[in-house]
This record gives sequence, C-alpha cells and structure tokens, in this order.
Amino acid sequence: MVEGYFLEGHIPAEDIKRLLQEKPKNVIGLSVPGMPLGSPGMEQGNRKDSYRVYYFTRDGEVGVWARH
Repeated sequence: MVEGYFLEGHIPAEDIKRLLQEKPKNVIGLSVPGMPLGSPGMEQGNRKDSYRVYYFTRDGEVGVWARH
C-alpha cells in the first residue's frame, strides 16, 4: 500500500509516480502479473518481455495502465 493504493508485482517506478501524480478517482491499485523479464527486479541483460501494467477500480473494472 502506498498513499492508499495497492501495488502488486514488478511495477516500474515511472508508472507508480504517474499514479501518485494523477490520482485517478476510481483507481484503487496497479498490478503486473507474473515476473516478466526486464521488469524491475527481473532484469536479464538485454532480454526483455513485453508486458502490461493493469489498473483496478472500485467498480471492478480492470484496464491497461501502461505497456512496456
């Protein structure tokens, strides 16, 4: 939990900073499922998987916050 938002998984700092700056009203948190190569803490040289950071709302909506 950071400033009332839940954060789960290997979320890039830039996405967390954006969340804390924008403070979208209905968003309650961000998540990165799994452990994609190239995400924070999962660096493997130049090897990188593409992955998405998802947002969750109070109403149960899930959407894409960012693509990496």
